[in-house]
Amino acid sequence: MRLLHTADWHLGQTLHGFAREHEHARFLDWLLNRLEDRAVDALVIAGDVFDGQNPPIPALGLFYRFLAKAKARCPALDIVVVAGNHDSGSRLEAPSPLLTEMGVRVVGALPVDGDGAVAPEGLVIPLTGRDGTVAARCVAVPYLRPADLPPLSEEEIAAGADPLVEGVRRVYADAAEAGRRALRPGEALILTGHCYMRDGALSELSERKILGGNQHALPVDVFPEDAAYVALGHLHRAQAVGTRESVRYSGSPLPLAVDEEPYPHQVMLADFAEGRLVGVEALRVPRFVAIRRIPGGGRFTAPEDALTTLAALELDEGLPREAWPYIEVSMELPAPRPALREEVVAALAGRPARLVKLALRLTGSGETLAESVPLADLADLAPEDVFLRLYRRHHEGEPEPALLAAFHELVATVQEGA
Repeated sequence: MRLLHTADWHLGQTLHGFAREHEHARFLDWLLNRLEDRAVDALVIAGDVFDGQNPPIPALGLFYRFLAKAKARCPALDIVVVAGNHDSGSRLEAPSPLLTEMGVRVVGALPVDGDGAVAPEGLVIPLTGRDGTVAARCVAVPYLRPADLPPLSEEEIAAGADPLVEGVRRVYADAAEAGRRALRPGEALILTGHCYMRDGALSELSERKILGGNQHALPVDVFPEDAAYVALGHLHRAQAVGTRESVRYSGSPLPLAVDEEPYPHQVMLADFAEGRLVGVEALRVPRFVAIRRIPGGGRFTAPEDALTTLAALELDEGLPREAWPYIEVSMELPAPRPALREEVVAALAGRPARLVKLALRLTGSGETLAESVPLADLADLAPEDVFLRLYRRHHEGEPEPALLAAFHELVATVQEGA
C-alpha cells in the first residue's frame, strides 16, 4: 500500500493581505497529478485544512472540488482528513454523511458513545492496498484540546505528572489499542496527530505554540513503538521527530510566512508491505509564486543598497497578477527617513511584484530613558535632553538641525498653550 501524507494546507490564508487562492489551486492540481501518476492508495491530510474556523467560500470550494476530482480520477483512493488547531472540527465534519459515501473519512473531534465517553473504535479507519484488500488501519486522531483529555488523579498530579502530556498519552494509548484490536495479520498500524512535538523546528512567524506552549511539547514516546507510521501536522518545516524516522511532519506545501521561503516544502510518500513501513520518499512541491527577500537570509542592508537591488530585480512581465512574486525588504536605519516606504513603493511602481513586508532595524543603543539616566535625575532633564536620548536609543549620531528645530518649535507651541 502506498500512502501520501500531507498537512497544513491553510486554505483561505492571506500573506500580508494578499489572497493565495491561485497558489492553493495550483498546488491541489499538482497533488491530483501525483495521486494518479504515483499510484497512491490512501491520502492522509493531518490537519489545518483551512486557515481559520470560518473559512471563506472560495477556500471551501477549493477543498470540496479537490475531493470530488480526487475520487473521480482515483476511485479506489481512501482519503482521511483530521482537524487541526486552525480548523473547526464540527464544520469540517458537517458534510460527513455525504463524504463518507464517497470514501472520504473526516474526523473533527474524538467520537463519543451514548454516555458521552470517548469511543476510540470510531477513530479506526481501514485503508486498502492496490489489490483492494485492507492493508492498514489508520487511527485518525485530530487536534486534541485540553477539554478532550482525561483527568489525572490527585496522586498523579502530586507526583509531578503533566496533565496535558499524560492526557495526550492516554488518548493515544486507548486509540492505538483500538487500532490493534482491528488489525489482522499483515496490516500496518498508522496514526495521525496534529500537535507540537518536543525538539520540533518551529516557524516563528506563522505557527502557534499549541496545547500549552513550549513547556507542554509532547515527547515522541506518546506514540507506541508498534506504529508503522505516524502522520503529523502543525509544524510547517518537514521533519522526522527525534530518532523515529517513521514519526514525521510532512510540512506545509506552501510557505505560510516569508521566513519559510527556504524550507523544502513537500508531501510524503510512505510504502507499506506486510504491516511494515518499507520506504519513505519526499516529493517536493513546486513554488508557484516566488518570494524574493532583500537582502535575504534574515539579514538587513542599508536603504541605498536595498533600493539599488530593487531597481535591478529581473521580473517576468508576462506573469499574471496573481503570480507576481512577493517582495520582502529588510533595511538597517541609522537615521530617520520618513519617506522610506514611499521610496520602496516607487522602486516597484508599475512592475510585476508585490511588496508584502518592509522590515526596519534601528541602530541606536536600544536603552530606555530609565536605563540611560539615574532615576533621581529624570526630573532634572530638559525636554531637549529627553529628545536627544530617545533619538540615540533608535538611531546613530545626532539629529539633523532641521529635526531639532522642529522639536523646539513643538515644545514652544506646547509651552505657550499651557
